[in-house]
Amino acid sequence: MENFVVSARKYRPDSFDNVIGQSHITTTLKNAVKDSHLAHAFLFCGPRGVGKTTCARILAKTINCQNLTPETEACNQCESCKSFINNASFNIHELDAASNNSVDDIRNLVDQVRYTPQTGKYKIYIIDEVHMLSTNAFNAFLKTLEEPPSYAIFILATTEKYKIIPTILSRCQIYDFNRIQLNDIINHLSNIAEKEGIKTEPQALHLIAQKADGALRDALTVFDMIATFSSDNQITYKDTIENLHVLDYDYYFKMTDELAGENISQALLTLNEILCNGFDGHNFIVGLSEHFRDLLVCRDNETIKLLQVSDYVKKRYQEQANNTSLSFLMTALNIAGQCDINYKTSKNQRLHVELALMKMAHINQAVNLI
Repeated sequence: MENFVVSARKYRPDSFDNVIGQSHITTTLKNAVKDSHLAHAFLFCGPRGVGKTTCARILAKTINCQNLTPETEACNQCESCKSFINNASFNIHELDAASNNSVDDIRNLVDQVRYTPQTGKYKIYIIDEVHMLSTNAFNAFLKTLEEPPSYAIFILATTEKYKIIPTILSRCQIYDFNRIQLNDIINHLSNIAEKEGIKTEPQALHLIAQKADGALRDALTVFDMIATFSSDNQITYKDTIENLHVLDYDYYFKMTDELAGENISQALLTLNEILCNGFDGHNFIVGLSEHFRDLLVCRDNETIKLLQVSDYVKKRYQEQANNTSLSFLMTALNIAGQCDINYKTSKNQRLHVELALMKMAHINQAVNLI
């Protein structure tokens, strides 16, 4: 049986040009290599799964490449590149600060820095989750970080920059990574699906990208899970909502029509169906609030671009927004917000949600009385 390799590893970028959604970072790093303006210490900051460690490894490989291309990319053919690809490079050292965060760990690293590289120009030290280092470890690292040998370069990566002491920050070039945009994630997943021979539905990829919340690695993990669930090499919207245990858009569209049409009994039955399917009342009311917000966004052509859904779903939002009054949406959004705030302190949480729905169903009558 062939060993399965997760997509996050199989399709991990091996050059700056392949990094998704971080062009402001990769362009700067390529120019630094090209012009030989390399800092002695870099700090890569940003959310999880956006390419910090990947960019650190690409930079480490590139600056030691013996045959750089005109595009400032590693050749992947020289001895240095091959040893890096095979995880056998003596010039690139990685330290996980989450589990190696003591003073002794940093002292061992500092001792290694004293030895010149056997091959290549630089010794590169990548310290992941650097914010996990203890205060004493940071202090032991300060002098070496400020005045390292000419051949030593440090690349630090963190998801929590605010935990790093200012004296460390002042000694690094700081690069802030962005969350990956929704369309970039969707396009990347679509390309992988094409390479793997997997058929996908656009709505499914949109849902996976939304669930990832800007983390490409999370999106690839969910993608693998849904692809494994399917027996016919397809990723469908139905399979995706089932595996991610999220409410279908249809429930929110249906509930909004029932509330705007003052159909209380049907709205309560729809809520009962949602709860019977194992969904939490709090998650439902939060999702309903987001639905009302999206409907408000659709009412103006200037703000419709803020709606991050597929074109098919966007059309449905526009149709429902045109059929629902502004006063209803604003008032319903306020009621849903209050329900969200008070949900956890309520003694009867189901009744709390039901009362909120009843109030929403009477919004039009209250407006007419005014």
